[in-house]
Amino acid sequence: MAKEDFFIGAIDQGTSSSRFIIYDDSAKPIGSHQVEFTQFYPQAGWVEHDPMEILESVKVCVAKAVDKATADGFNVDKNLKAIGLTNQRETTLVWSKSTGIPLYNAIVWMDARTTAICSRLEKQLSGGKSHFVESCGLPISSYFSAVKLLWLIENVEAVKEAINKKDALFGTIDTWLIWQLTGGLKGGLHVTDVSNASRTMLMNLKTLDWDASTLQELGIPAEILPKIVSNAEVIGNVAAGWPFTGVPIAGCLGDQHAAMLGQACCKGEAKSTYGTGAFILMNTGDEIVKSAHGLLTTVAFKLGKEAKTSYALEGSVAIAGAAVQWLRDSVGMISSSKEIEELASQVESAKGVYFVPAFNGLFAPYWREDARGVCIGITRFTTKAHIARAVLECIAFQVKDVLDSMHKDAGNVESNEFLLRVDGGATVNNLLMQIQADLTGNAVIRPSDIETTARGAAFAAGLAVGLFKEEYIFDSKDKMKDAIVFHPVMTQEVRTKKVDSWGKAVVRSYDLADLTL
Repeated sequence: MAKEDFFIGAIDQGTSSSRFIIYDDSAKPIGSHQVEFTQFYPQAGWVEHDPMEILESVKVCVAKAVDKATADGFNVDKNLKAIGLTNQRETTLVWSKSTGIPLYNAIVWMDARTTAICSRLEKQLSGGKSHFVESCGLPISSYFSAVKLLWLIENVEAVKEAINKKDALFGTIDTWLIWQLTGGLKGGLHVTDVSNASRTMLMNLKTLDWDASTLQELGIPAEILPKIVSNAEVIGNVAAGWPFTGVPIAGCLGDQHAAMLGQACCKGEAKSTYGTGAFILMNTGDEIVKSAHGLLTTVAFKLGKEAKTSYALEGSVAIAGAAVQWLRDSVGMISSSKEIEELASQVESAKGVYFVPAFNGLFAPYWREDARGVCIGITRFTTKAHIARAVLECIAFQVKDVLDSMHKDAGNVESNEFLLRVDGGATVNNLLMQIQADLTGNAVIRPSDIETTARGAAFAAGLAVGLFKEEYIFDSKDKMKDAIVFHPVMTQEVRTKKVDSWGKAVVRSYDLADLTL
């Protein structure tokens, strides 16, 4: 392309790092920068982020990415046409409308401190764990933003006071960043998008608005909630003090929904993103499919104010890449995440070792908050290579569990030939991808550019300002032409035995949350 053509920026704010990627008019990245930030673990099962550190990490990423692209001869300052944003979902914070200061650290999506609140609600509400499923598609779980907000209201005095004084603003990370990007104290916009809102337990899937009865039952004041917008529309312009002052923020999606868009998932197609967790979504079109097998019903995306809403079935795995990080950081078995592939490749199988990474319970399709991590099948013969392979297998087993449930629920919306589209940092591990194909019995397809989350945000922003058309975004053939396909080679007999053994291991992780010294 000519170096004076248009560019689109994508802020990709994840669980452990922030990135800013600049794309050209063919959706090719021409400059990027990534910054890691701190994860805090105040108590067992608690996970927090500093919202100010996240904000600063985004500022650094934006500046550095622009510098890199400019050094390569791209006139980004002049030709950046829009910015899209994608973010870790469910992570919850409350800040002061008058000072702009967070009133507590952000409570991260995987945080399990709200287990007692969830148990209380299940007992109090007539529908138990499924009380809000009809309206929001989600069970009562520590995973979702509403119960994190309740914890803040009940346990943080500054939050209580701010709400009483009408000085509190609630948001997920997209809301926090957009408020800052559009001016903060000087007119910042308090908004979220339908995909992030669908993960709070507070949005009605049919009306795409906050559900009044849910708010009343939970005692959450509507005035602290942001306005809900679509995934592809001009939300507002970047304020002074940032690079690109005046450039429209035109796309916003939760990270897994952005990855669906970046993977061009049409009705009946599914993708799995491998990051800290693993997140599998299947596009069900304009049909709201209720799950009978432990999955979530959620918004996929709504690409414009007047566009039809696409829905999805989702299965969320809490611990995927985080299990590898645990081997690296807590156990010291490897010194870098990429070493696990070489170590695990030293053995042809885990030789009966099964690892269940239920560090903070299990998400889909089990929803067992009482589960804790177990490693079983260890013998005197077991080596660290077997354990490393078992860790990789546990990621693939969990994804298979979700896919099996998805096939049962999806029925008539499935494609004739099922291909699992994969993305995210862990997909560079070829052994993991082959294990995934073997355990599912389906082909796994990895695109040449695995950073589909940021690309999805760029697509949404470009669509909103007329730079991309939907036909181009959903042209799978073009996007998959350089993809690598992993085909299953494991026999059905071996696969069945391994899956049965994995099921036994999962059951053994149950009812361990109350173990004491």
